[in-house]
Amino acid sequence: MVKEIERKFLVSGNEWRDLVEGDIRIRQFYLAATPDRSVRVRVSNGASAKLTLKFGSKVRERDEFEYPIPLAEAEEMQAFAIGHVIEKTRHHVRHRGHLYEVDVFGGMLAGLVVAELETPEDVPDELLPDWLGREVTGEQRFYNASLALGGIPEIAA
Repeated sequence: MVKEIERKFLVSGNEWRDLVEGDIRIRQFYLAATPDRSVRVRVSNGASAKLTLKFGSKVRERDEFEYPIPLAEAEEMQAFAIGHVIEKTRHHVRHRGHLYEVDVFGGMLAGLVVAELETPEDVPDELLPDWLGREVTGEQRFYNASLALGGIPEIAA
């Protein structure tokens, strides 16, 4: 089990694009989702899959369990998805020694760009990059499970 402090931000600029170290094409869907737990399947670059369980309702900290699963089984599980399948490209961007995951969404969520910072410790606001916009940590409508169930939030559209 991993404890993570997770912060989410809307992205307000494009300066991050020059700092991209790599990217991953992601297709993910949810098998279960409630405010305090979720079961997700993620397929990365069409080549590997993971099953992730998240528990907790704290704004910045949740328990996470993650397991590799056979790609063929992940493909079969998609038939049991609730809501929509999320398509996005995740860009890895480093700033002051921290890895930011900038998700550029496609499909029904096209136009949404969200940055996540997951760390074992809380990063002070003054150490955050300038290209981050409004923090949406704790705003459930920006959680991937909510996006899969409800679509793009109005404020981000």
